[in-house]
Amino acid sequence: MERKVRVRFAPSPTGPLHIGGVRTALFNYLFAKKHGGDFLLRIEDTDQTRFVPGAEEYIIEALNWLGIGYDEGPGKEGEHAPYRQSERKPMYRRYAEQLISAGHAYYAFDTPEELEEMRERMTKAGNTSPAYNFITRMSMKNSLTLPAEEVQRRLAAGEAYVVRFKVPRNEEVRFEDIIRGVVVVNTANMDDKVLFKSDGMPTYHLANIVDDYLMGITHVIRGEEWLPSAPLHVLLYRTLGWESVMPAFAHLPLILKPEGNGKLSKRDGDRLGFPVFPLEWTDPFSGEVSSGYREKGYFKEAVINFLALLGWHPEENQEIFSLEELCQQFSLERVSKSGAKFDYKKALWFNQQYLRSMSNEELADAAMPYALRAGYTVEKEFLAGVCGLMKERAEFIADLVDNGKFLFSTPTRFDEAALQKKVKPDTRAQLEQLLVITLQHGHNAAEMEAKAKEWMEANKIGFGAIMPVFRILLTGESTGPGIFDMVALIGADASAQRIRAGMDRFHSLFI
Repeated sequence: MERKVRVRFAPSPTGPLHIGGVRTALFNYLFAKKHGGDFLLRIEDTDQTRFVPGAEEYIIEALNWLGIGYDEGPGKEGEHAPYRQSERKPMYRRYAEQLISAGHAYYAFDTPEELEEMRERMTKAGNTSPAYNFITRMSMKNSLTLPAEEVQRRLAAGEAYVVRFKVPRNEEVRFEDIIRGVVVVNTANMDDKVLFKSDGMPTYHLANIVDDYLMGITHVIRGEEWLPSAPLHVLLYRTLGWESVMPAFAHLPLILKPEGNGKLSKRDGDRLGFPVFPLEWTDPFSGEVSSGYREKGYFKEAVINFLALLGWHPEENQEIFSLEELCQQFSLERVSKSGAKFDYKKALWFNQQYLRSMSNEELADAAMPYALRAGYTVEKEFLAGVCGLMKERAEFIADLVDNGKFLFSTPTRFDEAALQKKVKPDTRAQLEQLLVITLQHGHNAAEMEAKAKEWMEANKIGFGAIMPVFRILLTGESTGPGIFDMVALIGADASAQRIRAGMDRFHSLFI
């Protein structure tokens, strides 16, 4: 009987959720929904020394903002609760002891000094990558080299220890990765990883496998950085007797710097001026604030769309997807093996597309807080008109207001250099004639434009001779939306007042 698809996103609460982690969560979500399965959130907080207050809440808020909420997890308790590994602590020890009893793991009592001494000894012997493995384990202090009574005495005395996995010697570990195909690793290249610590907490490796098994995870979709750990995980499934229900693996490609040379980091975002976190994050220790996509003004749909195409290629040449469409079309087989270059300009493009697809009324609702914050008291109808004129020139909602300041109030700064080049001796007289047309037909942009063109043709006046001056006096800028559209929005009387006030301001040019 085919098992129901169950996937999990398992971040550690060690800080804000990096955009690479968001993509991992997204791909898990899309895969689950495509196959009618479940998407779980599990907080892997076994390393309490790296725990950061507020990180878990941040992760949950980020997923909810993006619209990729989980089916089971903290706050959505299911039959496999709890979903924080620190709360599952009692259940891991039995599996560590099971491995020890079966001869697949052992207690190790080595001190940090003894471990360092071993590494130095191996380095002097010519080993460039010293490790605790089949070569060195028999010269160390562990339950493989110490008498059984000595091991029990140390345990009873409460000596610090770890449980290490006993990697078999010179075996090939083979598994199928959905994205990368067959992966083969010889155990000679593996070390005896720590599975369990004397403080009662498992390491990632043991907790990860136990939880995936107990939670019925069918597919492990995670970042490429975990690929080197996969052979150990395969061995753990085998030695715990769970090989028949081992999940399928899919290791996602790295998200690379815009230059393509290495993994994307927060430093890259700071250097190039784009966020690498979904939400703004304030470090609880340093107080440093890092920007987020939400606070920068990105639409969550644009972020989802952008991330989906970082390493995944749809069958058709399509770029704009709704979340529902992504769920329908997503497949791991179309995820690339090679790293995906982070193109932050493409992220802006996606945001523009979503902004332009919204109605003027929707944009006005979104832009109203920005207008009020800027000190503009306007009706929604007027603001909708502003949005209609500015949407093709905006990347974010805030741009509709910031870039359209001249539509809300008379400009105080002007492109004087362009004005000086364009004003001729007869420009003032021509502007006065044009204002007559503006006042007569200013309620209708198309009608006003037609009448203005008739007048210019009749008087052999080129559009470039008079209209750039009209624009600068009206808005202060040399470029922008259609002149007649702006006049219709601002109003003919208000526009005429601006033009005349501008001519008075620069009277020396209009003599």
